[in-house]
Amino acid sequence: MKHLVYLALRSAWNRRLTLGLVMLTIALSVSMLLGVDRIRRDARDSFAQSVSGTDLVVGARTSPVQLMLYSIFRMGEATNNIRWESAQRLAQHPLVAWTIPLSLGDSHRGYPVLGTTSPYFEHFRYGDARPLEFAAGQPFAQLFDAVLGADVAERLGYHTGDKIALSHGMRDSALSTHGDKPFVVTGVLRRTGTPVDRTVHISLEAMEAIHLDWQGGSRMPGLDIPAEHVRKFDLAPKQVTAVLVGLKSRSAVFRMQRFINDYRDEPLLAILPGVALDQLWQVVGVVERSLLMISALVVLVGLCGLVAVVLAGLNERRRELAILRSVGAQPGDILAMLVIEGLLLTFIGCCLGVLLLAGAGALLGPLAEARFGLSLPLRLLSLDELPMLLAVIGVGLLASLVPGYRAYRLSLADGLTPRL
Repeated sequence: MKHLVYLALRSAWNRRLTLGLVMLTIALSVSMLLGVDRIRRDARDSFAQSVSGTDLVVGARTSPVQLMLYSIFRMGEATNNIRWESAQRLAQHPLVAWTIPLSLGDSHRGYPVLGTTSPYFEHFRYGDARPLEFAAGQPFAQLFDAVLGADVAERLGYHTGDKIALSHGMRDSALSTHGDKPFVVTGVLRRTGTPVDRTVHISLEAMEAIHLDWQGGSRMPGLDIPAEHVRKFDLAPKQVTAVLVGLKSRSAVFRMQRFINDYRDEPLLAILPGVALDQLWQVVGVVERSLLMISALVVLVGLCGLVAVVLAGLNERRRELAILRSVGAQPGDILAMLVIEGLLLTFIGCCLGVLLLAGAGALLGPLAEARFGLSLPLRLLSLDELPMLLAVIGVGLLASLVPGYRAYRLSLADGLTPRL
C-alpha cells in the first residue's frame, strides 16, 4: 500500500499543474458549501441570542415577523406606533413585572437611535440571560445623554464625553440633522454580538425634545427651540414603537397575550420572541435549502471535473500503466492507485477549502458584524461540519472509481502497442 501511495503521489506531481487547478476548484466549492452552512447556523444563533428573558414583544398590529424584525433587530420600519397611554396600562397590569418601551426612527451616521427608559439597562437580557454591562461610563442621567453600543463607539471612534448629533430618520444629511441639540456620550456598552452593539441609546424624553420643532418629517419653518429651552415643554412621550414585557410568572404568558391582542382602545399585537423567530426561519428556510443545494451542486461539478481530467489523461498514461503491469502490478493495484490519487486530491482540496473559509471568515467577519449584525465566530472546523466534509470525501472516492475502473480494463498489450 505504501508503494501505491508513493506512486500515486509521484504521478500526481508530474501532472501538478492540471491537477492543481482541479484541486483548487474542489477547495473553492468546499469552502462555498461550508460557508453557506456556517452563515446559516451562525445567523440563527445570532438572531436567537439577540433577546432573552423577554416574555412578550408588543407593538401595533402587523405581522409577527415584521414586529420582531424592527423592534429587536432594527430592520425595516414600523407600520404604526402605539400610544403612550397603552404602554403605561401594560406596565400597570397585575401580571406584568417590568416593561421596556422602545422608540425608533432616528439615526446617527447610519446607526439606529433607540429611545427608551432606565429599566432597559436593568432588565434587557441577551444570549443565555446575560445582562448589559458597561465598558465605560454609565447610563444616561441628563436629558441629552447618550449611551453607545460597542460597534458604534469602535467604528466611529467615540469615547465618553464626546458630543454627537442625531439625524431625523435614517437619512444622514445636513437638512435632516438635529445639530442644534447635541448629545453627550455618557456610556459605552460592552460587546454583546447583538443589535445592541449597533445602537445609540437615548431617553424617551430626549427623543421628544429633539422633535419639538419638527412635524411630518421636516423642521417647522420659522420655529426653532434651543436646547436650553426644551425643558419648558412637556416631554412625556406621545407614542412609542414597541414595548418589551416581562411577566411575574411565565405561566401567564398566553393569558397576557390574549389580553393584549383583544385590547379595545387600539389594535395591538403581542408576540412570543421564540415563536416569531421560528416563523422567520420558516420563511427563509426555502432560501437556505436552495443555497445549500446550489453549493452541493458546485461541489459535484468540481468532482466531475476531477473525473474528466483523470479520464482525459488516461490515454496519455497508457504506456505508464502498461509498464507498471509489466513489472508485476496487478489490475487491482492500478485501480487502487488511481482511487488513491483521486482520494488524495479530494482530501487535500477539502483541507484547502477549510483554510480558505477560515481566512475569509477572519477578513469578512468584522464586516458582516458591522453591516449586518451577524456574529461569525472565527473557527477552523466544527463537529457539525465534519459529516459534510466526510460526505464530500466519500463522493470523491466514488468519483475516483470511474477512471480507476477504466484503467483496470486497459490491457497490457493495448498499452504497449504503438498507435499509427
